[in-house]
Amino acid sequence: MKRKHPPTKRAAPAAPPASADLWSSLRGFTPARIGLARAGASLATAPSLDLRLAHARARDAVHEPLDAARLVADLATVGPAVVAVASAAEDRAHYLMRPDLGRRLAPDAAATLAPHAGAYDIALVIADGLSARAVQTHAAPVLAAVLPQLAGWRIAPLVIVRHGRVAVGDAVAAALGAQCVAILIGERPGLSAPDSMGAYLTWQPGPQTTDAERNCISNIRPGGIGYADAAQKLAHLLRAMRARQISGVRLKDETERPLIEGT
Repeated sequence: MKRKHPPTKRAAPAAPPASADLWSSLRGFTPARIGLARAGASLATAPSLDLRLAHARARDAVHEPLDAARLVADLATVGPAVVAVASAAEDRAHYLMRPDLGRRLAPDAAATLAPHAGAYDIALVIADGLSARAVQTHAAPVLAAVLPQLAGWRIAPLVIVRHGRVAVGDAVAAALGAQCVAILIGERPGLSAPDSMGAYLTWQPGPQTTDAERNCISNIRPGGIGYADAAQKLAHLLRAMRARQISGVRLKDETERPLIEGT
């Protein structure tokens, strides 16, 4: 006769971790979407809708037109005179479909810039790029912070370029007679930031200039590189660029070296 064994007691299943408690402290350090709630194998409704909203905002930022008149008024308080021109892209659709047109100035831009030509140390250009909202919001505060750090420089009038890409700054510098150019431009919108601005700096730009000959400061916005830090990096790179007469991969941003070395 077989002996009956008492049934084996199974351990009670562990309680699921409290996701909010695990991730809430980390979310304060990044705008990235981490530890999102799930429903089965899919995202829960709230984060799914939030993701779709962020995507819609990014798409809207790409197509949003630049309010050039408002930007001129905002920059008028910064200091230098302001000139507004356009690229060879006649509208937003052509700008998005023909990147080459955004790198060239419109035929009538040369006549607009000619009266302002001279011998300048730097040309400062503002272009809408892929996010007009970015330069509309961030260009004036950054320029207001960086211009006092360029005392003694011969600064050309500020130039706003509608439907412009990075290389259009080269054409502006050539038309004005500037040794170097810094272009503030709206960056491609992302799901965390539809209003991120970039700055591209080039020494002696020309038709054959490549991206390897440019220095870039990316993600300029209050939630990224703040205005004061961006202005410090800009001024440091511009001074080093003029002193060494180089830019791009041969010129490194050393503004954070003291922090790395603990000094």
